[in-house]
Amino acid sequence: MSTKVSDVIVPEIFNPYVVNRTMELSALIQSGIVQNDPEFDRLASASAKTVNMPYWNDLTGDDEVLSDSTALTPGKITAGQDQAVILRRGRAWGTNDLAGALAGDDPARAIGDLVAGYWARMMQKALISILTGVFASASMSGNVHDISGEAGDDAIISASSFIDATQKLGDAKSQLSGILMHSATEAVLAKADLIQYIQPSNGSDRIPIYMGKRVIVDDSCPVSSGVYTTYIFGNNAVALGNGNPVRFVPTEVDRDSLLGEDYLINRRTYILHPRGVAFTSASVAGISPTNNELANGANWNRVYENKKIRIVKFVHKIA
Repeated sequence: MSTKVSDVIVPEIFNPYVVNRTMELSALIQSGIVQNDPEFDRLASASAKTVNMPYWNDLTGDDEVLSDSTALTPGKITAGQDQAVILRRGRAWGTNDLAGALAGDDPARAIGDLVAGYWARMMQKALISILTGVFASASMSGNVHDISGEAGDDAIISASSFIDATQKLGDAKSQLSGILMHSATEAVLAKADLIQYIQPSNGSDRIPIYMGKRVIVDDSCPVSSGVYTTYIFGNNAVALGNGNPVRFVPTEVDRDSLLGEDYLINRRTYILHPRGVAFTSASVAGISPTNNELANGANWNRVYENKKIRIVKFVHKIA
């Protein structure tokens, strides 16, 4: 009798494995750009479409000279509110897609790694859509460095123009630690010997480094008519929460006996939120936004001051 998906998948074990393995496989998380936060895990488990996150604004006003005749003037602390959207996604696979995995010596782990790798790619794709929408909002113009309209070499990415891009955060630029760029951009920098490669001791793929910052290559980064977009991040710029709402079924197996088909259904409920840019839900048709809706600038509004949002959009040419 042949092995069925239901013979090797135990949903209660499989889903936590997939979630943890997805985070292990994600270059975004390994770079520190995206960080998982237990508080966001709790928020992502809510039944609401969005979750509110109040915060305290920094203290303002100049100090005063002490006097024996004049009292100090009391200041006040004010509050603001950030807002994150809960992403609800799912995918189903038939046995044919998993046939190779079922031939492995540990089919449950093999299938889990395939599913985890899939979700790591989907999370990165969602982040690109989020960044497209965030920077389509007029409120984020202060975090954009666009040299694509300059003449000749002044429009091309270089060490000098990259430093200018990081300067968008002023004295907070030292927090920038990672770069998300198109493979064509990475190739140009590599040809100029501007990218260093570090070989991890565990034997995994080499890690590219540019200007002291880890490079993540993704061809989903926007490119149009020779103009490329590169994103520069600080640690913990994006918060990740893995939710498990009440009565939510993250993993199921099913079988169509008449067709002899086995199915694996996997669902994710998660938050992927750029800290300090609120999701307004101004243009969302369903219970959870699509990637196209995440890419709509009408759905985003900056609530932190610019340099506290540890993301810069760098628009440039490569030749």
